[in-house]
This record gives sequence, structure tokens and C-alpha cells, in this order.
Amino acid sequence: MDFIKLIVIGVILGVANVIPGVSGGTLAVVFNIYDRLISVITLNVKKIFSEWKFILPLVVGMGLGIILFSKAITFLFEHYPVQTNWFFIGIILGSIPMIIKRLLVASKNSAKGSEKKVVPVSAIVCGVVALGIMAIMTYANVAESGAPIQTELTPVLAVKLFIGLACATIAMIIPGISGSFLMLVVGIYSTIIAAISDFNIPLLIPAVIGGVIGLLGGAKLVRFLMAKVPAQTYGAIMGLVLGSILVIFPGFGGFATLATSLLAAAVGFVVSFFAGREKIEG
Repeated sequence: MDFIKLIVIGVILGVANVIPGVSGGTLAVVFNIYDRLISVITLNVKKIFSEWKFILPLVVGMGLGIILFSKAITFLFEHYPVQTNWFFIGIILGSIPMIIKRLLVASKNSAKGSEKKVVPVSAIVCGVVALGIMAIMTYANVAESGAPIQTELTPVLAVKLFIGLACATIAMIIPGISGSFLMLVVGIYSTIIAAISDFNIPLLIPAVIGGVIGLLGGAKLVRFLMAKVPAQTYGAIMGLVLGSILVIFPGFGGFATLATSLLAAAVGFVVSFFAGREKIEG
């Protein structure tokens, strides 16, 4: 049962990571696998093999999500963009109780011997700052503006792809920030999508190298923060997750659209609320 559940979660993560504005990191938090996922993104081969029952179905699901369901999600965004975004908003809102619980547990553990689960002011400040960053990113309206699709590898493009994918993969594992959106910002999203579609190996090589380095570096940074300042890290995650709603908020539309959007949000909420429910010690 867990194997099937992880495949389904992997499918959702795979689809999310190719949609600008939707954060794969947020959905990993939503489904309560974020900490475990970050722990296995490492060069420690023994650690990776010991978690194969977790990694394998997740990777299979992500592959299926990217290959099989991207077109379906594209169709939904083209024909039902408001309802689709409200579904993702519901998924995000359904994760809030779990994040609050983790924040309280981290705050208690940081309070050395105290039984009170009081959120420190510094964690609240981190949350507000993170939310502010997401608001700035949203309303600055930065996006790829007519950037042409490039098919021939040049030294300048190789460096751009390497750096762009390194930054994008770091963003992908930080809740609230969309790696695809960041690729739009630096103007390589269309080129990367075309390279994947056409299997353009010369362009994919620097992109993959940058992506792997960014993934390992980003995961190491998150693990460090989780170990040293867990309450502040979860405070920031809360701000980023809430801020991601600003990024994808589609408005309400007419009555029929509003009704179906609320239904989609309710379905998303139920899915994430129950999928992320696990006992959190503390």
C-alpha cells in the first residue's frame, strides 16, 4: 500500500515540477515526505540503497508524472485554469495543520527542557520574511519575455544552462519556490522543455550536471538548517508555502467557475490533509 501511495505522490511531484508557479518542494511538505526526501539526496550510496523502498516508487512516479500526465495537466491549465489552480491551493491549505504541528514540535525541542510548545519570535520573523519574498516575486511579474528556443550549444549557453539548472533544482527542493518559474525568469524554460522533448543531448548535458550539483547542494543546505535552526526553518517553510498561494491564485470567475473551483479546492484539501497525516513525535 505504501508503495502505491509513494508512486501516486511521485506522479504529483513530477507533474508539479514542470508547471511554472507550482512548487515540488511545497507538495513534498504537503504529503509529509519532505524531511525523508531531503535526507536521501546525498552522495552516500549506502544511505541511498538503504532507502530504496522509498526512493524507487517515488522516482517511478515522478517519471510517470512527467512523461504521461504533463499533457493532461497542460490541457487542464489551458481549458480549466481557475479550477486547476484552486485544486493546488486546496492541496497547499490541507498541509497547513501538519506544518504547524512540525513547527510546534521543533519549537519545543529547541526550548531545551521546556514542555511548552512556544514558537520563538525568530521563527515568526523568518515566516514573515519568507512570505514577503514570495509576495515580491509574485507582484514583480518577472517572467520569460519572448526568450527564443535555442537548439545549438554554445559556450555561453552551456554556462547559462548549468547555472540556471543548478539554481532551479535548489529552488525545486525549497518549499514555495517553483524551479520551473525560476527557469522562466532566467529565460531557459522553453529551451529546456524543447531539449527534453527533442532529446537534444548536447544541451541536456550541462543542464543535467548543473541540476545534480544544485540538488545535492540544496539538500545539504536544508539538512544543515533543519539540524541547527529547525523552528526558524519551519517558520520560513510556513511563509514560503503560504506565499505560494499568491503565486498561483487565479481569482474566482463567474458563479459556475466559483462553484467548481471550490469543489476542486475541497478535493485538493482532503487529498493533502489525509495523505500528510502521520504521527509526529515531540
